[in-house]
Amino acid sequence: MEKKFEHNGFGKRLKSMLSVDFRRMFTQRLFYIMMGIAVVIPILVLVMTTMMDGTVSVDPNTGVETTMEAFDSVWQAIGSVSGTVSDMSLTSMCNINLVYFLVAVFISIFVTDDFRSGYCKNLFTVRAWKTDYVISKLLAGFVSGTLMLVGFFVGAMLGGAVSGLSFELETLGIVNIVMCMVSKILLIAVFAAIYVMMGVIGKQKLWLSILLSLGVGMFLFNIVPMVTPLNATVMNVIMCFAGGVLFSMGFGTASNAILRKCDLI
Repeated sequence: MEKKFEHNGFGKRLKSMLSVDFRRMFTQRLFYIMMGIAVVIPILVLVMTTMMDGTVSVDPNTGVETTMEAFDSVWQAIGSVSGTVSDMSLTSMCNINLVYFLVAVFISIFVTDDFRSGYCKNLFTVRAWKTDYVISKLLAGFVSGTLMLVGFFVGAMLGGAVSGLSFELETLGIVNIVMCMVSKILLIAVFAAIYVMMGVIGKQKLWLSILLSLGVGMFLFNIVPMVTPLNATVMNVIMCFAGGVLFSMGFGTASNAILRKCDLI
């Protein structure tokens, strides 16, 4: 009787790779540290800015006075309404978009550990395809970023409740808030694809991966509130979905090409 070997197709390979990556991700202290930071940041920011609202500080060198302004409502920690003039104030910078930087650090460390430990070299030598590795890392990065966004949202609600900030939506609706969060989640795919490629470029050099990732993150930071405003609609969701798909395919292909061309050590 002829012995038949089970075909190890793309779906089965990817499923195996994903199970390994998700198991490693959810058993690492780093992930829970990042999640904790995502939850704590909005609580601290909302509570502290509310307590210091109206406080005046004077620069001893220039004599310029600066007045601390608190958030007007909890929703300012989630985003801004499209069409408003953006500035460099605390309320415009310390919002949920900071999560995209947390994701940069997490993915950089996650990918760099694979190269430092020799996991990548053994993986590709034995059985795995580089394409599977890139897709798995993109999905793991997307899931981690999604959970951090949700964690920040929960922290903002808790911080708003503790500091007594307003939860009134005014001209907004619940649908707008939902669309805003969905848009931000879909946009994670864009950043995850870029961060994975930066991790592949940096390999064992964690400092290089983080530097490149944060550099790109800073460059794209001002785009985030534009495409994911508080008054988001279905159009914003569609744009972020299309951008996530295109960037994932483009940067995923680039990451795969880099892995094929370069040494793994």
